[in-house]
Amino acid sequence: MRKRALPRRPAIGLTELGFGAAQGGNLYRTTTDEEFAAAVDTAWAAGVRYFDTAPHYGLGLSEHRLGSALRHRPRDEYVVSTKVGRLLEPSPQDAHRRDPEGFDVPASHRRVWDFSRDGVRRCIEASLERTGLDRIDIAYLHDPDDHWEQAAAEAVPALAELRDQGVVGAIGAGMNQSAMLARFVRETDVDVMMCAGRYTLLEQGAAGDLLPLAQSRGVGVVIAGVYNSGLLSRDHPPVDSFYNYQQAPPELIDRARRIAEVCDAHGVTLPEAALAFVRRHPAVVSTVVGVRNGTQMAETVRRSAAVVPDELWQSLASAGLLRAG
Repeated sequence: MRKRALPRRPAIGLTELGFGAAQGGNLYRTTTDEEFAAAVDTAWAAGVRYFDTAPHYGLGLSEHRLGSALRHRPRDEYVVSTKVGRLLEPSPQDAHRRDPEGFDVPASHRRVWDFSRDGVRRCIEASLERTGLDRIDIAYLHDPDDHWEQAAAEAVPALAELRDQGVVGAIGAGMNQSAMLARFVRETDVDVMMCAGRYTLLEQGAAGDLLPLAQSRGVGVVIAGVYNSGLLSRDHPPVDSFYNYQQAPPELIDRARRIAEVCDAHGVTLPEAALAFVRRHPAVVSTVVGVRNGTQMAETVRRSAAVVPDELWQSLASAGLLRAG
């Protein structure tokens, strides 16, 4: 599988398809250890060498599982990213409850927002312990939407120190918006940004701010949420499709269905086109897709390898379903 190097950190090369490990934290429902291990094995066999996780995913469960799945593999052959900004504090009094933030795990810990220098260092130390890895290849600030001042003034410099020390290889931020990601690129010393859901076949907001700026500054962009939380994940979107983690409104379902019809006319499926579209932008270094088991991973690899004709983009643009250019 092809790799693309981070322009500012050329020693770090990301495979064009990345493995999203949120489901390894029991996102929405339980994923067994065997299912997750099979997903990683299938990804590895297909050549995937970029794996993304976070403490937020299952209150550390995803990091534990990913570290266990990768520990016996050659360390220099893969890239792991995790995130900072949410410290996990023990909450034994709530261990009998389920996590209230969408993961099917006991609420034995609580998330505490902290983008301070000390908080960032504690996050990285805890992630290294949970994964059992010797280093973190990429560290992202995780959803700092309401914490710009502290994130920019304390968290980025703290990550830069850890980068200088070799504890992390590259730094950036991961968010479900593009405007603040662009601000990080413009005003701070970052290497790579993760943009979730804002540059997809359905919407291209990041094409107006983040992507051109990142390209001009030599900052890599990883695209996540390529299916917009599920709306673009099936050949023909059903009425109960999700968008942005909630029920999709009828007008967006209709738009996705019209895109799917144009894809059908060109001999490709909607999910295949969704994956191919984001890779076309020169600023994009990888696309991370969340998977739960080996079957899902194999299907993702198949979709990613599909040949999509350039005429499809022209047809979508002519129909007003894709941003021109």
